[in-house]
Amino acid sequence: MNESTQKPKLFSFKNFFHDFVRVTGAPVALWFRPKRIYTCEKARKIPKGGLLLIANHTDFADPVYMMLGVWQRRQYFLVSEELMDGPHGRLFKACRCIRIDRDNPGVSTFREITQRLKSGECVSMFPEGKIAADSTKPSPFKSGAVLMAIRSGVPIIPMYIEKKKSAFGRLRIVIGESVDVRAMYGERPTFAQIDAATKLLFEREQSLSSRLEN
Repeated sequence: MNESTQKPKLFSFKNFFHDFVRVTGAPVALWFRPKRIYTCEKARKIPKGGLLLIANHTDFADPVYMMLGVWQRRQYFLVSEELMDGPHGRLFKACRCIRIDRDNPGVSTFREITQRLKSGECVSMFPEGKIAADSTKPSPFKSGAVLMAIRSGVPIIPMYIEKKKSAFGRLRIVIGESVDVRAMYGERPTFAQIDAATKLLFEREQSLSSRLEN
């Protein structure tokens, strides 16, 4: 079986803690009462196999919100070296987190992420690179997500997470249709095409946020 078509195992001990948190996190879902808003019928169909999820970043709890938004898939998250090396490093690792240097991502990290995508896993990341200072609109995206999608040949699903105004407010998440960057520009895009794809994803993110203005 080709690496890009391999299916993740339904159960394995390495996923035990992650799945345990998902199951026991039901009260969290009830508390947030997540409302998923899909831009179209196609957006409701979460692809199987390798998948890259991207979202705006306004809160430390955003990884939890992303899991609530796309609950059908186990997700890997990128976590800074500072947190991975801290007292809760083992916990992050057990929860399927990937170490990354946010200021200078290394080749080894890029390779690990693309290999997981090629093997059929779902990786979630925040293209802004850090928590946005202005929670009302996304900051410009970095091109890392586009490069990973091209390298691994997986689609990208953009999501927009509305920042909660109060602890009792309902969580609202807008989920857009997947974007296949490789289908648009091929396996060897130019720098201009990479920039264009990054700009496209950013515009999609802005479009998702406008769905909540009414």
